[in-house]
Amino acid sequence: MILLKKATEADLPVIQEIAKVTWGPTYVHIIGQEQVDYMLDKTYTLTALQEQLAQGHQFLIATEGSKQLGFASYSRNEGDAFHLHKLYVLPEAHGRGLGKLLMNEIVSRVRAENGRQLRLNVNRFNNAKDFYERAGFKIKESVDNDIGNGFFMNDYIMEKTIEPA
Repeated sequence: MILLKKATEADLPVIQEIAKVTWGPTYVHIIGQEQVDYMLDKTYTLTALQEQLAQGHQFLIATEGSKQLGFASYSRNEGDAFHLHKLYVLPEAHGRGLGKLLMNEIVSRVRAENGRQLRLNVNRFNNAKDFYERAGFKIKESVDNDIGNGFFMNDYIMEKTIEPA
């Protein structure tokens, strides 16, 4: 049975490991290994993850028995708007509904906090865009963010309206 748990600082190495395993198959063919390495080093060091927790990011980990299969994180932006920062599932667990389970839990938590919008950024060439559209997200705009070292994030900003319970 798949369980979701709120991550603590002690779980950050698990999040870091899942990111390392999932980013290659997800992004190398889109942005190349050099940018993947740069972004992992920028976003998934233990220090970076600790800073994200300190900034109010909530992390959820999907587990089955003793195996951690995926994670997601989100935070409040301002007012009733929230941002989904991350949602990754190990390749071996794809097709089992874990992404949907994580997404549904985040939507429920956002709703419980009186959130009305959930936003995310997704690379324009990432197949996850289709997953987000099936989950009710709509493309709001296209952005090219300079992340340093000559690299850009070429994303769609997507948004989902959260109806009150």
